Amino acid sequence: MNTVQTQKWQTRFFTIWTGQALSLISSEWVQFALVWWLTGVAGSASVVAMGTLVALLPRAFLSPVAGALVDRWNRRLVMIVADGLIALSLAWLGFLFWMGAAQVWHVYVVMFVRAIGTSFHMPAMFASTALMVPEKHLSRVAGMNEMTYGAVMVFAPPVGALLMSLMPLSGIIAIDVVGALLAIVPLLFIRIPQPRRSPAYSGESTAIAGPLAIWSDVRAGVRYIRDWPGAVGMLTLSTSINFLSRPAFLLTSILVARHFGGTEHEFGWMGAAFGAGIMTGGLVLSVWGGFRRRMQTSLMGVVGMGLGILAIGLAPQSALQLALGGMFAGGFMVPMCMGPIKALVQSEVEPSMQGRVFTIMESVSTAISPLSLAVAGPIFDRWGPQAWYVWGGIAAVLIGLKGFITPSILNLGAPGAIESHTRITRH
Repeated sequence: MNTVQTQKWQTRFFTIWTGQALSLISSEWVQFALVWWLTGVAGSASVVAMGTLVALLPRAFLSPVAGALVDRWNRRLVMIVADGLIALSLAWLGFLFWMGAAQVWHVYVVMFVRAIGTSFHMPAMFASTALMVPEKHLSRVAGMNEMTYGAVMVFAPPVGALLMSLMPLSGIIAIDVVGALLAIVPLLFIRIPQPRRSPAYSGESTAIAGPLAIWSDVRAGVRYIRDWPGAVGMLTLSTSINFLSRPAFLLTSILVARHFGGTEHEFGWMGAAFGAGIMTGGLVLSVWGGFRRRMQTSLMGVVGMGLGILAIGLAPQSALQLALGGMFAGGFMVPMCMGPIKALVQSEVEPSMQGRVFTIMESVSTAISPLSLAVAGPIFDRWGPQAWYVWGGIAAVLIGLKGFITPSILNLGAPGAIESHTRITRH
């Protein structure tokens, strides 16, 4: 039984959540401004791509270790330190821009530091949510998170562009420093429950441990996923969908330019349609909560996302509206696909293991992105961008339908399903 006090959990959780949301918004403004600055100063796509890689690598390779440490450490302190480190690095970069001394490598350093901080912050917040929110509301909270992310994707670029016309880059960075501080303040006053460590999947019980103990914790997370019936299938499904969908949603600029003959304005509309879809899908999921069997909602999202990608690929040159509809549909299905999986981990995985399980899944998902982009690039160049959308959309639909006829995946976390993991009381 979850010991969250239903009369008070909303105030405590949403006070922290609001600070985190404000920090996310300001971070996206700065991200937009820094990418635009790199583009303007260097005039090279390779420089911008390197910035993306610098921000991606810590999440891909540091996340499992971060998850193991988060499961050992006080999660509230982890979030405070992570946000504080990000704020300090931003303050340093803002000072450099204010002095007119900023260089490309300075931006790379801050992007790398932010990625490290995020690698610790995300699993800490994720695992803390399950200890603060009653289980029946986890899917709605996941949907609300996706809705917020979608809204940020829609409005951050135009707001970031407006801010760049009104103030210097140092001023925009100062706003993000304030955003990070707003995320820290609630954590100073609101207690986050700590779980008991699971004896079956834990090494040393101390917060300070050597590399061997940390590696043992990471292996325990892998073993936990392996021992959870259906979890390996769910992870394989999630990774496959990421492999197919990341190029479809990250390389739309090539589709717009080569197939539709559009400009940056049409490209902007495609991004806005995707973000609006995520926002709407998150809103629907937060109100609805999904099917009683969470994987039914997720698999429905996979099939719907595949149909959206397929619609984009089948859109003729004169039918940009169809592609916009496909982008909206694909974005709408992202929360349906990912929200229930996150809620499933939060409700079914022992709280002392959630940091590791979440970060291992996140690491695998993130690590597949460079590979998928490397494969998609030559396909885009040789057979045209539509080929990936058509065949990728069909493959996603088939993967989702296969999940519906695979009992170990469909019944994962279903009411009454027999699990090999014993839930522990949350404190």
